[in-house]
Amino acid sequence: MFRSLIALLALLVSAAAFAQETPDGLVKRTTDEVLAIIKSDKDVQNGNSAKVVQLAEVKVLPHFDFMRMTRLAVGRNWSKASEAQKEALVKEFRTMLVRTYSTSLGTYRNQTIEVKPLKAAPQDTDVTVRTAVIQQGGPPIPIDYAMEKTDGGWKVYDVVIDGASLVTTYRGSFNDEIQKSGIDGLVKTLEERNRSQQPPAAPKKK
Repeated sequence: MFRSLIALLALLVSAAAFAQETPDGLVKRTTDEVLAIIKSDKDVQNGNSAKVVQLAEVKVLPHFDFMRMTRLAVGRNWSKASEAQKEALVKEFRTMLVRTYSTSLGTYRNQTIEVKPLKAAPQDTDVTVRTAVIQQGGPPIPIDYAMEKTDGGWKVYDVVIDGASLVTTYRGSFNDEIQKSGIDGLVKTLEERNRSQQPPAAPKKK
């Protein structure tokens, strides 16, 4: 009983510490943990998709605000969607991003990730954490995370890879699909992509 109480208190203290974590500290900790697992887990290195998805689900995705990401990606059409359509859009967009992110995790080998010091005031609740993927034989790839402070801690709501915003990039193709076949058509398209064997690639930036 006493040991259980101690364990529970330790868990609560740990959760409280993470809730107060700085956004750049959160990105660095998560990045370090993920890369350490990739380097030590042969199954992940060999492309075991189930373990890669599990790694993303456990270590990375809890720090993403998929509701806000989906709302931004759908843009002005979000207000036209019913609650059921919004729920379906978030579910399918999340699934698509999980598969895409898991695929990128599976390609990591000897790269390192530099998390740059955050320039923000203590009272700021919306910041951008800048990082760079350092790879041998090639230029660094900048990856920036737009983050918002929520009741559950800092959450990512957009990722900018080499200058291209993920939500902005998807917004164009989503709007085209909605114009053609409505919100239900977009949901159906996402469902079909998620059922396919190949992870979907992000549309090209217009």
